[in-house]
Amino acid sequence: MSNYRRMFLEGTPYFITLVTFKRRSLLIDYISLLRKSFEYVSNINKFEIIAFVILPDHLHMLIKPEDFKKYPDIIRQIKTYFTKHIDNNIKKNVEKDLTASQLRKGEKGIWQRRYYEHTIRNIKDLNKHIDYIHYNPVKHDLVKCVREWDYSSFTDFVKNGIYDINWGSGNINDISGLDYE
Repeated sequence: MSNYRRMFLEGTPYFITLVTFKRRSLLIDYISLLRKSFEYVSNINKFEIIAFVILPDHLHMLIKPEDFKKYPDIIRQIKTYFTKHIDNNIKKNVEKDLTASQLRKGEKGIWQRRYYEHTIRNIKDLNKHIDYIHYNPVKHDLVKCVREWDYSSFTDFVKNGIYDINWGSGNINDISGLDYE
């Protein structure tokens, strides 16, 4: 039985972090499958993706489910679809690293068992998390400036006039205190 307490607030966005098992670099290599996973799940449980970033071994997203109690289902379904449809050679390769206990629990070695969730409290909290999401590839030294990373919602925010194209080229002080990986 789980000891986790999830906060469910109607109309509230949720910041979610999903991490691959043993931080394997799978997500960019299988970006088409990840997109299909999101598309498939959005047809089952309606949700808005406010902001996102996909990195090789983890992703961050801000989502606002139509039914606020469904975000755990959304996460489970995304992970399940991705896992079921990933290349069989990958599955065979990662399953050898699982313990007997993990195998008994039905784990497949693609995702970490748990995920991180943060319920957005107010507009300041929302904006901080959006900035954190978009700055993440720079934080992990994958690019020098945010606009160079193709796997995020940053360009949509630029098109909508929320960010200048050069945002994130220097240090971002507004995200201090946020460190979700």
